[in-house]
Amino acid sequence: GYLFIKLGTEPAPLLLGFILGPMMEEYLRRALLLSRGDWSVFLTRPLSASLLAAAVLLLVVVLMPSIKAKREEAFVED
Repeated sequence: GYLFIKLGTEPAPLLLGFILGPMMEEYLRRALLLSRGDWSVFLTRPLSASLLAAAVLLLVVVLMPSIKAKREEAFVED
């Protein structure tokens, strides 16, 4: 907790990662076992493909410099 305060980061994402990470790994392993190790199952199914596309889109939006500068400007506390 002290390190998070000094770095100015939020501990909630790390806590979610610790809680949800093992569950996500287990279900990824199950999906790969069912598909016999074929990763294309995540792209051929409509629901998983749309969720992956949404995640990639959100990453692009967050990482674009022009949008990132506007987001930082919007979240500045007065």
